Amino acid sequence: MPLPVVAVIGRPNVGKSTLVNRFAGSKDAIIHDQPGMTRDRTYQPAFWQDREFMVVDTGGLVFEDDTEFLPHIREQALSALKEASAAVMVVDGQSGPTEGDQEIATWLRQQGVPVVLAVNKCESVDQGLIQAAQFWELGLGEPYPVSGIHGSGTGELLDELIEHLPVYVPEDEIEEIRIAIVGRPNVGKSSLLNAFVGENRAIVSPVSGTTRDAIDMQVVRGDQIYRLIDTAGIRKKKSVDYGPEFFGINRAFKAIRRADVVLLVIDAVDGVTEQDQKLAGRIEEDGRACVVVVNKWDAIDKDSYTIYDFDRQIDGRLNFVSWAKRIYVSALTGQRVPKILNLVDAAVEQHRRRVTTSVVNEVLEDAVSWHTPPTTRQGRQGRIYYGTQVSARPPSFTLFVNDPRLLKEGYRRYIERQFRENLGFEGTPIRMFWRGKSMRDLERGSANRATKV
Repeated sequence: MPLPVVAVIGRPNVGKSTLVNRFAGSKDAIIHDQPGMTRDRTYQPAFWQDREFMVVDTGGLVFEDDTEFLPHIREQALSALKEASAAVMVVDGQSGPTEGDQEIATWLRQQGVPVVLAVNKCESVDQGLIQAAQFWELGLGEPYPVSGIHGSGTGELLDELIEHLPVYVPEDEIEEIRIAIVGRPNVGKSSLLNAFVGENRAIVSPVSGTTRDAIDMQVVRGDQIYRLIDTAGIRKKKSVDYGPEFFGINRAFKAIRRADVVLLVIDAVDGVTEQDQKLAGRIEEDGRACVVVVNKWDAIDKDSYTIYDFDRQIDGRLNFVSWAKRIYVSALTGQRVPKILNLVDAAVEQHRRRVTTSVVNEVLEDAVSWHTPPTTRQGRQGRIYYGTQVSARPPSFTLFVNDPRLLKEGYRRYIERQFRENLGFEGTPIRMFWRGKSMRDLERGSANRATKV
């Protein structure tokens, strides 16, 4: 049984995202003093007393206006209500009831969903009761004065809300796979999310910066649950001003860190850019598994050499994630999109994989027999005593040697290649730590230096 859903509805800039963060005990929803910050619907888990639920933040509703993203925002709000067990309508206690509030209240009464009315921005308890009383005229029952910033009044509001929620009965827990979809603006990340879930879960527009929040969505295939995280397009740092885009990009970087695997989306029309290279470096640095998704493949004029030319371009320019699998898709037509999850499964399996110490040392013994460590002019030769895997996610190995300084970068890369050739680990970075045999070596800067592959 899935968690019951609570949709948070209201006009722009009444503090919906602040209240959502208060319910969820997080700061995941972007808050900025600018109307229209939230566009897509975003989900966060929350609980109150003995009830667990998903709270859904929606964009500010404006009727009688079809400019820019407003029709899409209304569509997203309606989708949230269709799956909701209850709704919270948020109004601004400082500005009092408006014509926009009345329109939303009338619309909500037509949806057949229980509604709890939250009068936000009531920072003063005494004044809050007076401010809230004005909203009886909306005809939605008792208005609850609350402060999303300070948290006052939210307990009484939640007490009323959970009366409308079914009791959640958890199923046998299956560890979900978290997938972050990242890339530059307008490469088709939101279109890819929509293609996965089979609905317009995220607003798609040719306008750069349409997606701001990191949007979570669950997809179930067989017994496996996937959590897809659409993120804001990441531009060059110098091109980003402080504000909505800045916050959205920070959310995107956090999404990479909390993901098991990252889909790095490349625009087939533009090819691999410098910003794609930087994102690949970020994924590798954070130790995430990765699948390179080349989108808009349907827009390319192809011959029998096209895919090989693009493969060579990726090999040459995305060396940070040379270990990642790649796939050529069209989010617009759905071409090969379902196959992405097969690559995700394989990458996550390798990312979580552990290898026994005996197997690690068999690979090391074979590698050293084919190519012994070099000898210095002073006659000193590096020696590898043994190795062991110390962790997974990503797979990390410690190799115990006589002196890490005797094993130069070229030989380390050779050992790393042997690990990949013999042990696999496609789709995931691996970490290798070279540890000297004495504490004195460990205290030196080179003694515990990690190489990333």
